[in-house]
Amino acid sequence: MSRSNPILAASAQSTEAYQQAIAQSSAAVVQWLQQPEMYQGKSVAELREHIKLNFTAQGLGNQAAIERAIEYFLQDSLSVHHPQCVAHLHCPSLVISQAAEVLINATNQSMDSWDQSPSATIIELKLIEWLRTQVGYPAGDAGVFTSGGTQSNLMGLMLARDAFFARQGHSVQQDGLVGNLKKLKVLCSENAHFSVQKNMALMGLGYQSVTRVKTDQYARMDLHDLAEKVAQAEANGEQILAIVATAGTTDAGAIDPLRAIAELAAKHQIWLHVDAAWGSALLLSEQYRHYLDGIELVDSITLDFHKQFFQTISCGAFLLKDARHYELMRYQAAYLNSEFDEAQGVPNLVSKSLQTTRRFDALKLWMGLEALGQKQYAEIIDHGVTLAQQVAQYVAEQPSLELVMQPQLASVLFRYRPAQLAGNGDAAIALLNQKIGDALLESGRANVGVTEHNGVTCLKMTLLNPTVTLDDIKRLLSLVETTAEQLLSA
Repeated sequence: MSRSNPILAASAQSTEAYQQAIAQSSAAVVQWLQQPEMYQGKSVAELREHIKLNFTAQGLGNQAAIERAIEYFLQDSLSVHHPQCVAHLHCPSLVISQAAEVLINATNQSMDSWDQSPSATIIELKLIEWLRTQVGYPAGDAGVFTSGGTQSNLMGLMLARDAFFARQGHSVQQDGLVGNLKKLKVLCSENAHFSVQKNMALMGLGYQSVTRVKTDQYARMDLHDLAEKVAQAEANGEQILAIVATAGTTDAGAIDPLRAIAELAAKHQIWLHVDAAWGSALLLSEQYRHYLDGIELVDSITLDFHKQFFQTISCGAFLLKDARHYELMRYQAAYLNSEFDEAQGVPNLVSKSLQTTRRFDALKLWMGLEALGQKQYAEIIDHGVTLAQQVAQYVAEQPSLELVMQPQLASVLFRYRPAQLAGNGDAAIALLNQKIGDALLESGRANVGVTEHNGVTCLKMTLLNPTVTLDDIKRLLSLVETTAEQLLSA
């Protein structure tokens, strides 16, 4: 090459370039963290016009490329650590998680085979063993780290489907799907994550395969309706592949009654998967762990660590209660997980994952647990749940604000409902609340979610940030009211 070698390597030139690039980038991040705005406020059209690629024949060099990334990406990024950024299940990250990313990225280990990630493989296995202990599963290492909830839910549904066919003596892996596919069903609540439908479509069974179960006043799966739906399916000659329960619905943070659902599923020999992408944080909780009662009874579990575990994106996991079900997806490639390797006890994790090349995201959770300790971790998780209860009480006391439902995890659903719109019907109030959310983001001052609950358009605060206080939220709610008054007077 005519220019200096750009690859990270052991040479003095390479390590010096690496240190300079990391120093320049981290200095820019420190400066960005100090800006008072949550968002610089550029619209979609403005960003399209502003951001320009500059791929030249000779290249710009590291320093200039980083400067451009700072200008075009960093400066116009959403400040997820900002106390007024509460729209989504989108957490600020632990400092130690940032440090872990440096190690993950520099080493660039690939988690598909042991000879590409020796120490990383063992660390991930030990973390899976530990997570199973927290759940209450039997000892073992049946599980794997994933990109997040959607992938973990796909694994649970796919194994449930394949286990169902295996009980009938048929291998989906070898021979594909057979029979009347219109008769295959999955049950989940009305508030379950959309990835249930998305994944059933991906598996060739379509949205039609998903039967939605009614929910109660707290957005939890209704047990009576679940029992009726199971009985109705059996009466119609339909076959239920799985029930998907949720521990932490996206909006309400609702946790389905896991123990009762598990008992019903066991009675009918139906696979039970729990999407605990959000609620799994309570595995470490000192105050709210009992919300997950019965989770140890289910067949498979989705966990996410880039929500209320405060890890950088992406970081999730899938746990499988009975390791023998992994045989349903095992595939042997001579160059990755050969029979010879397995006979020697070499752990090649590609057998447990839908991915082949995969990041060592488990390092972030491991370093977080070691750095914080379980007590401090529990405190920052519990903070959000307790704060949501305090905020709900405050909202209920404000004349122009209405609490839409009592919080369960760390989200608060509410709406602005002024007296002057009382006679105008819900449509006018819904439109006003939508405009409030849009106006706050456009101004760069706040990011409040806009969603629907039981047909009511409302605003949502997802209180994941452990540095946010009740006073911060009071200021945000004051901003909501001020913005609403400006919209009404315009």
